[in-house]
Amino acid sequence: MALRTKLTDLFGIEHPIILAPMGATTGGKLAAAVSQAGGLGLIGAGYGDADWLTREFDLAGNAPVGVGFITWSLARKPRLLDLALARSPSAVMLSFGDPAPFAPAIKGTGAKLICQIQTVAEAREAVQAGADLVIAQGTEAGGHGASRGTLALVPAVVDAVAPVPVVAAGGIADGRGLAAALMLGAAGALMGTLFYATEECLAHPAAKQRLVEAGGDDTLRTTVFDLARGYDWPAHYTGRAIGNDFTRRWHGREGELARVASAERERYAKAAAAGDVGTAVVFAGEGIDLIHEIVPAEQVIVRLMAEAEACLAEAASLRVP
Repeated sequence: MALRTKLTDLFGIEHPIILAPMGATTGGKLAAAVSQAGGLGLIGAGYGDADWLTREFDLAGNAPVGVGFITWSLARKPRLLDLALARSPSAVMLSFGDPAPFAPAIKGTGAKLICQIQTVAEAREAVQAGADLVIAQGTEAGGHGASRGTLALVPAVVDAVAPVPVVAAGGIADGRGLAAALMLGAAGALMGTLFYATEECLAHPAAKQRLVEAGGDDTLRTTVFDLARGYDWPAHYTGRAIGNDFTRRWHGREGELARVASAERERYAKAAAAGDVGTAVVFAGEGIDLIHEIVPAEQVIVRLMAEAEACLAEAASLRVP
């Protein structure tokens, strides 16, 4: 059984599920697997590398996939958008910045423009820029985000931008969360952390295992990993990750870390390359309490839909004649 929503109609997909384009970990194989299982897979272009992006599009084969960019980073490497559009993606998702400068080129190719936002004001701006779909991201999400919670943000955005469809993101890691998103008025859910724990994800095996073992209480929002990696994120965006030795040493001491960042950067890079999750970041959302194993992406989607359909059926049974 499938669920029909504005999201499934917009992309001609079977299930109202979008794979979050997690930078450098959501590659072509994972995006293709999600699309082939009935969702919408997005390759995560991250901070932008032409060779990596080309390779991952090649690995996606003929699957109908899209691509996601960090908007402020794309502004520094605009040719990457041309590279992506030449591959005829189903959609281009822009997050964390003004989409308006890139919207005409995206929509001019026939690709759908997806804009991820963190406030109601940003949602309205995205629609004015031409967004075909808005992602309302709550602070429960893994990786970068802002401060509003998913439960309150999603219906507010739905009301603000109707009839443009809205998809919920942030802390959704099972079919109950998908069903809840639909009840809030969303047309589906965008999920990243859940698909991080899949066989096709490009993350280091140690990082995947850490995600399976940890819980939502172990996560925090911080900027220390950006400082260590030399990424100059806008101040109001923090990253939710699993706490480790690095956060215990530096979280709350960001000024001191900034002063020694060049020395720490080399040590951090070596740890990340080695899969040392005691130092390296494992971005993860609060929903990791619900993730218990590393499985193929198709299995994740089958389980998600079965759970969501069961929840919706149970909700319908609560009605009193």
